[in-house]
Amino acid sequence: MSDGIQFIAEVSANHLGSIKRAHRLIDASAKAGATAVKFQTYKPDTMTLDMQKFSVSSDHPLWGGRTLYSLYAEAMTPWEWHSELFDHCREVNVIPFSSPFDPTAVEFLESLDAPMYKVASLETSDLRLIKLISETGKPTLISTGATTWPEIEDLVETFLSTGNEKLTLLVCTSSYPSNPKDANLSRIQLLRETFGTQVGISDHTLGTGVSVAAIALGATAVEKHITLNRNDGGADSAFSMEPQEFADLVNQGHAAYESIGKKEWSIQESEMESRRLRRSLFIVKDVEKGELVTNENTRAIRPGDGCSPKYLENLLGQRFNANFVAGTPMELSKVEM
Repeated sequence: MSDGIQFIAEVSANHLGSIKRAHRLIDASAKAGATAVKFQTYKPDTMTLDMQKFSVSSDHPLWGGRTLYSLYAEAMTPWEWHSELFDHCREVNVIPFSSPFDPTAVEFLESLDAPMYKVASLETSDLRLIKLISETGKPTLISTGATTWPEIEDLVETFLSTGNEKLTLLVCTSSYPSNPKDANLSRIQLLRETFGTQVGISDHTLGTGVSVAAIALGATAVEKHITLNRNDGGADSAFSMEPQEFADLVNQGHAAYESIGKKEWSIQESEMESRRLRRSLFIVKDVEKGELVTNENTRAIRPGDGCSPKYLENLLGQRFNANFVAGTPMELSKVEM
C-alpha cells in the first residue's frame, strides 16, 4: 500500500504467450509505481467446454464470434509460470496475486503463498468459490461488473460468513473498453455505506480520468490492465494502459488522494503568506490627533497588518487619538471611542 491507495497492474493476456514478456510487464509495472501486479489463474478446461456454441456474441467489438475455449487458451497464464513470476514481483517490491477461477486454482495459489485474491466480475455468482477464497483469511477484492444488487448482497454475506472481513468491493463496468458515462462512480459511496467495506475500482475505460475521479470519491484500490505497447495486440490490448500512462495514473492518483484532506475548515500552513498579504485597513495619509477618520485617509489595502476592512464603516467619523503617519496599520485602538 502506498499513500492509502493500491495501484494494481493487471497483466491478464498481455503477456502474449511469452514468459519473457510477462517479466518485462512486471518490471514496467514496478517502475510505473504499481503496488501490486495481478495475474489470472485458470485453464480453458476449467472455464468452459471446447464447443462452437460456447462463443462470444458476433457483434462484440473485440472478441466477436470467438469460442470461449479458444479465447481462454490464448489468454491464460500458464500455471508453470506462476512461481517464477511471483518471485520476480517480490524481488521488485510489488505484491503478486491472482484471480482464481475455480477451487483448483485457489489450492494452487495457496501453495504459492499468494498474499491476496481477486474475484472477477463474471464469477460473482459462484458463492462456493467466494467462500473458499474467504476461508483463506486473505484480503480479497471482488469486482461487481455485470452483477445485480441482490447478487452483491449474497456475495458479501457469503464472504463475511467465514469471519474474514478483509473485503474490498470494486466498482466495475464489465465492457471492453468501457465508456466513462457508464462508470457511475457514485456507486462507490453506495457500496461503502451499505456494506461498510473498502471500495475501489476495476477500470476498463481509456485514460486516467475515471480512476482519478474514483480516488477523489474514496476508492482505495485502482486496477487497470497494463501492456508494453497497445500496438503489440492481444486480447486485452485495446483497453490496456502503456507503462507511461500507468505512471501518470499513479502520480495523478496520489495527488487526488492527498487532495481529499479532512472535513474541517482551516487555513493551511502553505497559505500563511497569502493570508499575510490580504487587505487590511491602513492610514494612507498623515493625520493629526482629533482629525476625523475618512475614506481619504483610511483605506483597505494590502498587506494584512491592520484590522479587518469590515471595521471601516464603524471607524468612519471617529477621531484619531494621536498623530499617525501614512503607512501605519489601522487599529480600533487608534481612535477615541
